[in-house]
Amino acid sequence: MRLPRLVPSRPAPPAPAAPGDLLAEAEEVRVRLGGRPVLDGVDVTVRAGQVLALVGPNGAGKSTLLGALAADLPVTGGVVRVHGRPVAGWSPAELALRRAVLPQSTALSFPFAVEEVVRMGRAPYAGTPAADEDDTVVAEAMARTEVSAFAGRPFSALSGGERARVALARVLAQRAPLLLLDEPTAALDLRHQELVLRLCRERARAGDAVVVVLHDLGLAAAYADQVAVLRAGRVAAGGTPGEVFRADLLSEVYDQPVEVLPHPRTGAVLVTPRRDP
Repeated sequence: MRLPRLVPSRPAPPAPAAPGDLLAEAEEVRVRLGGRPVLDGVDVTVRAGQVLALVGPNGAGKSTLLGALAADLPVTGGVVRVHGRPVAGWSPAELALRRAVLPQSTALSFPFAVEEVVRMGRAPYAGTPAADEDDTVVAEAMARTEVSAFAGRPFSALSGGERARVALARVLAQRAPLLLLDEPTAALDLRHQELVLRLCRERARAGDAVVVVLHDLGLAAAYADQVAVLRAGRVAAGGTPGEVFRADLLSEVYDQPVEVLPHPRTGAVLVTPRRDP
């Protein structure tokens, strides 16, 4: 008698988070790369309904911290938790349902079309009832990032800014409650920088948690709920933009005199280098 072939069950997506729920945290995290300490005792918390911006000078450890939160980089000390569990306790399939990662750059070896790249974000749902929504979710993600017009073009033929938006569309299509974005605005023009950060705010208002590495302190001040300022592998300050963005602190961290001013219309924090006449 032939026995029925057993099909392994797919992991279930997490239950929706309540505002303020802790979706990720780093506790006393240490990371060494190439024998050199890059993170040294870092603590951050990532909560549902919030945008957390990681800022700091080059080499401060921002991307390394994002990679540790994503479970893409092993830690040499401390612990990283996602949805309350140490990352080592999740399988790759379970993690893919809980966090989506946008690296600094995306390179593909084959000439995939834009829509195919975005559809890769739906891989965690293959073989589940949620796969029935793939077409709708992919189309919505491309529309939100304004890449629908070149859905059939090869990804390799796009400009750097276009590739960045397609990569973000893939992350949005994954529908994970924790978004980890590494410099998503670096290759974008002014309009699309604002578009990307508005999408981050929208995802947070919808209940997701967003961690975004930014170099533009003005964007961080405008869109982040919480900011962690990194310097030499440690968190120099953390809190709201109004609490953290102080001229004395930023001038010291960046080794560059800055001014922190209120916006003349909204009162929001503005950060600008101090330029003497």
